Amino acid sequence: MSNQPSEMEIYLFDLRGYLILKNALSPHEVADLNAGIDALLPIEDGEWDGYVHATNFGAKDGINLQQIYEAGAPFERLIDHPSWFEKVKYFVGGQDSFDALLGPLFIDENFANIRASGEAIPLHSGGHENVKRTQYLLRNGSFMCGQVNILIALTDMMPGDGATMLIPGSHKSNFAHPHFKDHNFREGDSVDGVEGAIEANVKAGDALLFVDAISHGSARRVNPGNRRIIVYRYGPSWGNSRFGYQPSPALLDRLTPQRRQIVQPQKPLLRTPRGHTGA
Repeated sequence: MSNQPSEMEIYLFDLRGYLILKNALSPHEVADLNAGIDALLPIEDGEWDGYVHATNFGAKDGINLQQIYEAGAPFERLIDHPSWFEKVKYFVGGQDSFDALLGPLFIDENFANIRASGEAIPLHSGGHENVKRTQYLLRNGSFMCGQVNILIALTDMMPGDGATMLIPGSHKSNFAHPHFKDHNFREGDSVDGVEGAIEANVKAGDALLFVDAISHGSARRVNPGNRRIIVYRYGPSWGNSRFGYQPSPALLDRLTPQRRQIVQPQKPLLRTPRGHTGA
C-alpha cells in the first residue's frame, strides 16, 4: 500500500469526500487493539480509567472511550500509522505555510466507540454548514481541509452490523439534505433510509478516511454483538482539543518525537517573572 495518495485516491477523495483503505491494519494489530479495549471494560458514562474517559453524546450511540491513545502502545502506533498518515497529511494540507513551523498535523479528538444492537448515530455534518473547523477546501490544486478522520474497523461492519453511512459528495453541498430536520441525537435516529446515503461496508482492519464536512452517521445495528471502531481526527497543527482534553505527561514522555509533535504541536509557554533567579 502506497503511503502517498495515488492519483485515483486524490480524484475520489475530491469527488466523494472519502476513501476506504483496505487492510490498513494487520490481524495482529486489530487483536492488540481489541485486547486493549477489553482491558478498559466494563466502564460507565463519565468514568475515567487512567487518562481514558468514557462518554456518550446523549444518544443511543454506544460508549466512547475518549483519549484512547492513552491506552497503550497499540493505540500510540495509530497516531502516525503508515497506512494513512501521509494521505491524511496531504488532504489536511498547509505544510508549506505556518503549519510547517509547528508540525504537519494535530489530533484534536481520538476515541474508541462500542455500539450494541439497536444503537446508531444520526445524520450530521455537510458542506452546507460551512463550519470552519471541519471545512472542505481545495485551492490552486492544494487541499486545505479543516478535519480529516480515520475511522478504523475493529469488527466487521457488513449489512446489519451498524456500518458507517455517508452521502458521497455532500462535503460540497450548498443545501441541507431534506431529511436533516428529521434527525435528532437524543432520539437515537439512524441514517437508514436516507436518500443518497450509502453504507461503508468494511472488514476488521479496514479504515475509512473522510473529510468531516461530509454528511455521515450510521445504520442501526440489528445483529447481535458489538460494533467496535476507533476514530482519530486530524487537523492543522494550530488547532485545539475539541473537548479540552490534554495528553498526560506520561504519554508525552514515551512518544516518539513525531508522535509527540502531533499530540502536542505547541508546548505550553511558561511565564518567568522579571527578576526571578530560578534559585
